[in-house]
Amino acid sequence: MTDCIFCKIIEGKLPARKIYEDDRAVAFWDARPASPVHVLIVPREHIPTLNDVPDKDQVVEHLSRVAKKIAKELGVAESGYRFFINVNRGGGQVIFHLHAHLVAGNDFGTLFIKIGIACAVLWRKLVRLVRPQ
Repeated sequence: MTDCIFCKIIEGKLPARKIYEDDRAVAFWDARPASPVHVLIVPREHIPTLNDVPDKDQVVEHLSRVAKKIAKELGVAESGYRFFINVNRGGGQVIFHLHAHLVAGNDFGTLFIKIGIACAVLWRKLVRLVRPQ
């Protein structure tokens, strides 16, 4: 696809900090990282979304194998990382060329627990303001 930023990166027409390439996929550092480790793993074939992957296609399986390899090379396989695919605008997809995210370097588990506790405390305070006992 001529106007796809990921296709241009794959073709070498746009710069990217590539860290992995094979005949089916390319991986590079995200230009706007959400964490200290934020790598995008992109199939060479232009597939707009996960919904467009044919049923028997092995592209997602290949992306996951690449993610495992990169996580090991970056030293985050044992400490932990997230591997995910956003699908369509409602799912957070911004660039419509299938890609997976490998994200690490933040303690997401503890962060989510702290956010959950803070929300629960604020909710209780709000309920008490609205319905005093």
